[in-house]
Amino acid sequence: MRLIAFLTLPLIAADPAGFALWSGRQLKGYEKTLAAKVNEKKMASEQFGKFGNHSFMIAHREGPGEAELHETQADVFVVQSGEATLVVGGAVVDPKTTAPNEVRGPSINGGEKKKLGAGDVVHIPAKTAHQLLVDAGKQFTYMVVKVDVK
Repeated sequence: MRLIAFLTLPLIAADPAGFALWSGRQLKGYEKTLAAKVNEKKMASEQFGKFGNHSFMIAHREGPGEAELHETQADVFVVQSGEATLVVGGAVVDPKTTAPNEVRGPSINGGEKKKLGAGDVVHIPAKTAHQLLVDAGKQFTYMVVKVDVK
């Protein structure tokens, strides 16, 4: 009887299908990992996975990003480190469709500015213009949850 209980223990202890955990220590380490991969747009990111109607990624910025608007996805940001200004609402200036349901441009006209720092959590609904501004010499690392809302 003990042998059967011992042999079934790994089955009971296994994580459920689709379960994922990213520890605070692991996420904090991405600041340095991604800083080494920053591109000409002063940004680097890594996808963590897609789970049904939502996906996870971590991003690191060392400069301002483009204005963006996702027609079928909401964004949730969980700030890991650094500081930035989020411009939200208004309209994307000179909008261009860069991928299906994705609009980008150089800036936002008429948005509201929100200061962001470590520990902040932000929800940006689909069809809402937004842009992260990071001052020169500063950095900003954040987890992004993208939720399909079609």
